[in-house]
Amino acid sequence: MNDPTVPTVPFAEDPGTGTEPGTGVGPGVGPETGPDRPGRRRMLRGALAVAGAVALRPLVSATPAAAEPAGSAGPAASAAAVVVRRFGRYEVLALLDAHGPFPGTAQAAFPDATATDWERARRLDPAAFGPNDAWQLDFRCYAVRRPGGRVTLVDTGIGPVGSPASGWAPVPGRLPALLARVGIAPADVETVVLTHLHEDHYGWSVTPEGVPVFPNARYVVQHAEVAALGPTRTARTYVVEPLLRAGQLHEVDGHTVLGGRARPGGGAITLLPTPGHTPGHQSVLVDGGGDRLLLTGDVLVHAVQLATPGVRYLFEADPETARRSREQLLGEARRTGAVLGTAHLNRPFVRPWTPTGHTPPH
Repeated sequence: MNDPTVPTVPFAEDPGTGTEPGTGVGPGVGPETGPDRPGRRRMLRGALAVAGAVALRPLVSATPAAAEPAGSAGPAASAAAVVVRRFGRYEVLALLDAHGPFPGTAQAAFPDATATDWERARRLDPAAFGPNDAWQLDFRCYAVRRPGGRVTLVDTGIGPVGSPASGWAPVPGRLPALLARVGIAPADVETVVLTHLHEDHYGWSVTPEGVPVFPNARYVVQHAEVAALGPTRTARTYVVEPLLRAGQLHEVDGHTVLGGRARPGGGAITLLPTPGHTPGHQSVLVDGGGDRLLLTGDVLVHAVQLATPGVRYLFEADPETARRSREQLLGEARRTGAVLGTAHLNRPFVRPWTPTGHTPPH
């Protein structure tokens, strides 16, 4: 992924010798199918009103020694608001912005899933299955801390009260508190990667008044994602236009390396186009040099798509393209032994599931 022909978004140079420092739906709908439609918002609000308030998980920290195989119990990882793992030169922090129910049933969201698909999914992520076919999910962001302390943030969660996700998601999210807890100030964030422009992934990008939350960051998004937004879409008016006015929006086109130099033995963060869920959806490869992490965004939103990648999610903008992206990303993870970092499964780090039910060595 360090091909010199691939465009780069340069970081500031790491200070010193480069030694290691001391030791968050997708459930939204695609840009052309409209989370802003009044009927959709009424449905989301009504379903949540029936479901009631869901308590957030305790603010605790866990550092598992390795990614858990899909289907293992893993209570420590699944209960933690902050989970820390190291991938070579990078420290990756999974940050649980919120947890709650999806408005509507799981079967309605994945209408093609079979009983066998659901059985596999239940083994992979039992916490996703609530009473009466409720879908329980996490809303998770990731911070990637590089030597020298600079930070790349991948997605910004559901946001505060008054953010666009307020109509259906369990706001306020707690991303700012979690960042403070792990010693990351807003000014420390150098880059914000937005996997896509659904309201549960950009909520803490700006305040409801339109002020960028991370004043020194470039907010990186695929050009195709922005181009798909109509002029009155909430994503455009709430987040894109304020970032443009602040001079902090950075559009890229296709595979892009975040960082201006290749390093012996690996060490790069690369944006991978994975369209389908939205026109310009992107995932993030963190290659620490031997240890690799794929931050999936909404390529897969439920364990049923991890178990059976061909299962369609009702709110994918282009289901066939989404299926191809999902199959390609999971195939790459299996081929290279990469760990998956998920936004909505009830544990942050999993390995790709194989048709035999076994996970590859890592």
